[in-house]
Amino acid sequence: MANVTTAIKAESRDLNFFYSNGMQALKSVNMPLYENKITALIGPSGCGKSTFLRCFNRMHDLYPGNKYQGQIIMQPDNTNILESGVDPIEVRMRISMVFQKPNPFPKSIYENVAYGLRVRGEKNKRMVDDKVEEALKGGALWNEVKDRLHDLAFNLSGGQQQRLCIARALATDPEIMLFDEPTSALDPIATANIEELMSELKEKLTILVVTHNMQQAARVSDYTAYMYLGELIEYGDTDMIFTRPTRKETEDYITGKFG
Repeated sequence: MANVTTAIKAESRDLNFFYSNGMQALKSVNMPLYENKITALIGPSGCGKSTFLRCFNRMHDLYPGNKYQGQIIMQPDNTNILESGVDPIEVRMRISMVFQKPNPFPKSIYENVAYGLRVRGEKNKRMVDDKVEEALKGGALWNEVKDRLHDLAFNLSGGQQQRLCIARALATDPEIMLFDEPTSALDPIATANIEELMSELKEKLTILVVTHNMQQAARVSDYTAYMYLGELIEYGDTDMIFTRPTRKETEDYITGKFG
């Protein structure tokens, strides 16, 4: 498990989640996210992984009738980001998200990355220019696009579009990044680029990634959580989860007997 020096960046406490039709998708999930570490969520389709991920940036607020119970505590300020008084837009600045399929906006490469800064009301062009460059470098894309920042983002390849989405997410200086199967639509070379990028990004922030790819979880993550039917079955150091899990359900899933 975590050594004493690893600080908790965020944690869910007794987190339940209900969709508007009354279906309970998460059942009393208690899980830490350690600072500057990558935590992978694994489990069969429909087990609550993406639902859990989307609680962290309040994506479920976008659909009426969805309901959270419990807490997600962010450190160092000890804020429960699910409290009604907490602005979801502010939460999304602190906790940004990269989706399964690259989803660039129908704008230029530059305007895609500048988007979050504009939402925040940043007017200083020099400041925006600097942030866009810094974010594109952070997304390992700057050298490929620096001479065509005003081209449409759709002209980029799939792997480049996903790195653009990562750069866009980085521009607001998030503390946590959520990745929802970020490489499932990409070829092996683009996948390797994104995995390498995630390993670099954890120097600066904390990452929670949902993946169906068990090899990917084993390669990139420090901690792994196995979920099934909305419950957290097992959580621990990735090496331990993959080599000597304590729960038979986890072992059956990892060895392919189930799932």
